[in-house]
Amino acid sequence: MTLQDTIQEMLSEDWKERFKAEYHQLDTRTKKLQETYDLWEAGELPFKPKSPKDAFRRQLIYMRGYRDILKERSYIEGIDLSEPKTEE
Repeated sequence: MTLQDTIQEMLSEDWKERFKAEYHQLDTRTKKLQETYDLWEAGELPFKPKSPKDAFRRQLIYMRGYRDILKERSYIEGIDLSEPKTEE
């Protein structure tokens, strides 16, 4: 799922749809940051960040924690976070 795929959910009047969009956006951003961090660790990052690597690591920790809280709430609220099936 891409951030663009979440636009309709984010604009919905239904708070559960907005909740799902928030979760999917956070999940996408967390995965992208993890990819960047992994490339940095491997010495393959194509740019030099000004922030220290530890700032990236801490950001990942907090983003994962936030994502875990959203998963927990989705279970309690009965919100299905699975991605919509796309027709091929």
